[in-house]
Amino acid sequence: MLAVLSFGAVKAQNELPPLDKSPMDMCYYPVNYPILKIQHKADAPLIARVIYGRPQKNNRVIFGDLVPYRTVWRLGANEATEIEFFRDVKINNKKVPKGKYTLYAIPDSSKWTLIVNKETDTWGAFAYNDKKDLLRVDLPVKKRTDTVDVFTICFVGDDKNKTELQMVWDNQDALLPISW
Repeated sequence: MLAVLSFGAVKAQNELPPLDKSPMDMCYYPVNYPILKIQHKADAPLIARVIYGRPQKNNRVIFGDLVPYRTVWRLGANEATEIEFFRDVKINNKKVPKGKYTLYAIPDSSKWTLIVNKETDTWGAFAYNDKKDLLRVDLPVKKRTDTVDVFTICFVGDDKNKTELQMVWDNQDALLPISW
C-alpha cells in the first residue's frame, strides 16, 4: 500500500501543465541585450524590455473580428503586455518615468491607439481602467503585403537616442517611436 501511495505522489509531481498555444516572449532595447551582456559587448545600458503573449493567426480573421475594432485589446494573448523602462523616456513628447507599465491598444482599420497604463500584472483587458492611463498615442497602421502568422513585438533601429517598438500581426504593422 505504501508503494502505491508513493508512486502516486511522484507521478503528480512530474506532471507539467500543457503547453500554452500563445507562448510568452520578450524583447529588449538594445536588441539582444542579455546576449550582448554575457559576451561583454553591451556598449549601452538597457533601456526597455517588453514581455508579451504571441497568439497565432491560424487562418482566422484577426482585426475587426478576433480583435474587434474600437475595443481595448491586451496587445497580445493571455497576460496583458508589459513594458519596463530602465530610464525615463519620451513617447509622443511626453515623459514616461522609469518603471513598469501595461501596453494596451485600440485597433481600428487605419490606426491603433496605443495606451501606456500604470496597472501591471493583469490578465487580458478585462480589468482595464482608463483612469490609470499614463498616455495614449495614435499610431498609423501600415498594411503589409505579406501575412505574419504569429503576433510579434520587437524594437527596430540602433540609434543611441531613440528606437521604435514595432507591433506586427496578420497584415498590419504599427510603430511606436520612443526617445530618451
